[in-house]
Amino acid sequence: MIELYVVNVYFSFINLKAFLMKKFVCVVYVCTISSFYHSQTAKKTIPCYDLTEVLKVEATPLYKPHLDASKSFGVKLLRDSKTIQKYIGSGKFHKIKKTGKGYRVQKLDYSRAYMVSKAKTTLEKMGARFSKETKGHTFTVSSMTRTLEDQCRLRRVNANASVGISSHNYGNSFDISYIRFNDVLKYNPKMEAALEKVLNYYANAGRIYYIKERQQSCYHITVRNY
Repeated sequence: MIELYVVNVYFSFINLKAFLMKKFVCVVYVCTISSFYHSQTAKKTIPCYDLTEVLKVEATPLYKPHLDASKSFGVKLLRDSKTIQKYIGSGKFHKIKKTGKGYRVQKLDYSRAYMVSKAKTTLEKMGARFSKETKGHTFTVSSMTRTLEDQCRLRRVNANASVGISSHNYGNSFDISYIRFNDVLKYNPKMEAALEKVLNYYANAGRIYYIKERQQSCYHITVRNY
């Protein structure tokens, strides 16, 4: 009888232990799922920029015409991917091909290959003109349309990236490298002079503004709503 009682107690203990282990595993699982859900929700809902602080930054006199031109296309400040998709869906933004006559688009890690129609057309015309001027050479587009979130990511690796609003945030600006021609990263004063000649032509025609950004080794071009 004593042996039977001991056996019953032993098995009761085993069953209790198994029950408690199941309860423990369930609690840990629920907590883990809950923690993961909340962390993912936070990532989706909390932007990496402070819009109030972004709007406080005033444009320099040199850059202000770029922003004024950008705001004339009827595109609201691009905050995230959803706003980009909205303008793609409505037909306001157009896909830019990776290659075209006179230009190439490098791999874009912090911007999107979409722009308003007039910017797309201007880029293509600039490329064709550069190709004609240089007898078939190409320049390299290094950046295009960026959201505020893209800009925030860029600042993590490039301290010189704009803290305030950029004309890239409206879909009518792009950058052209002046040290990369024909897909070759090499200083080429002859090609740079040819590129600047093309930029001056379009600037004098009232179609673009441009700034030479020495820290980024590129020309920042903003297409005007001509």
